[in-house]
Amino acid sequence: MKKELLHFLRNDDGVSAIEYALLAGLIAVVIVVSVTRGGTELLALFTYVKDQVVLATS
Repeated sequence: MKKELLHFLRNDDGVSAIEYALLAGLIAVVIVVSVTRGGTELLALFTYVKDQVVLATS
């Protein structure tokens, strides 16, 4: 019984899968935040350019 318990506690087969899942989740969050922020800044840039073109043509 004690030998089986020690074997169970030392078994780390699933640890790699959990670490990879956490890493993939973190990468996904970083991508989503980057794309969202970049999209917002790009929209602001196009709005500024549009306003400047409208101002220059009037």
